[in-house]
Amino acid sequence: MSRPVAWSKTLTFFEDDWHDGNVPIMGPRTHAAWLCTSVFDGARAFEGITPDLDLHCARVNASAEAMGLKPLVSRDSWMGLVRDGLKQFERDEAIYIRPMYWAEEGAPGGVRFDPDSTRWCLCLYAAPFPQPRATAITLSPFRRPTRETALVDAKAGSLYPNNARALLEARTRGFDNCLMCDMLGNVAELGTANVFMAKDGVVFTPIANGTFLSGITRARVIALLRETGVSVVETTLRYADFQSADEIFSTGNYTKVAPVTRIDARDLQPGPFARKARELYWAYAHAAA
Repeated sequence: MSRPVAWSKTLTFFEDDWHDGNVPIMGPRTHAAWLCTSVFDGARAFEGITPDLDLHCARVNASAEAMGLKPLVSRDSWMGLVRDGLKQFERDEAIYIRPMYWAEEGAPGGVRFDPDSTRWCLCLYAAPFPQPRATAITLSPFRRPTRETALVDAKAGSLYPNNARALLEARTRGFDNCLMCDMLGNVAELGTANVFMAKDGVVFTPIANGTFLSGITRARVIALLRETGVSVVETTLRYADFQSADEIFSTGNYTKVAPVTRIDARDLQPGPFARKARELYWAYAHAAA
């Protein structure tokens, strides 16, 4: 018998109303639950701030179109629902914001889904920001797919099992996360976030080459660093570049900016660029409130 899950405070808008708790909305016949025709996005709210919410709401609609689903909710409607739902949380709570689309039904034979069966929900739940901590990474044997083999131009649920098995494999070897390469052996991202490194006073990040989602927080951090005079170069990087880096840090919606403190057996200190990126992002978020 499965253990009950102690979900954090959760609020879900589904079928024209708000519901408390983790609402069961996908059954065994639901195409998305069965064959993973779902897309989503992840935004954040904290201290009454929702940085780049418009970009996240626009991206979930773009992901739906890339999947072949129908984006039934306008960007502004998503944003209005988010603001309505956040009223039911405390202002100082850190909230994860997850709009979703999925296919409910399939065509005869099951594999092909019916775009007219597109459904959607908005889930908000309490998710405190993880504090920066010692994080060890290594190279994963698993690689990111290409556009010919997977829906890499969307934030699609079907992409995440591959990242999950990369993380599980890394953790069997004592690491917290891992760098994943594309099919040509160039570093693409971490298993859970976009990645940056610094060397000799310059910040580098893998160039968006269609094998990984170039994140909204990634783009924001690049812009903020460049505005302060930091040289940020998007380029092709190999694992050896990260092994010899002066510092490594990640960006993503869940943790925003976090340093890496070990790669394989080599210890790293949280560096000045990671600290600067984190400070700049927090200042931007508060200024945009």
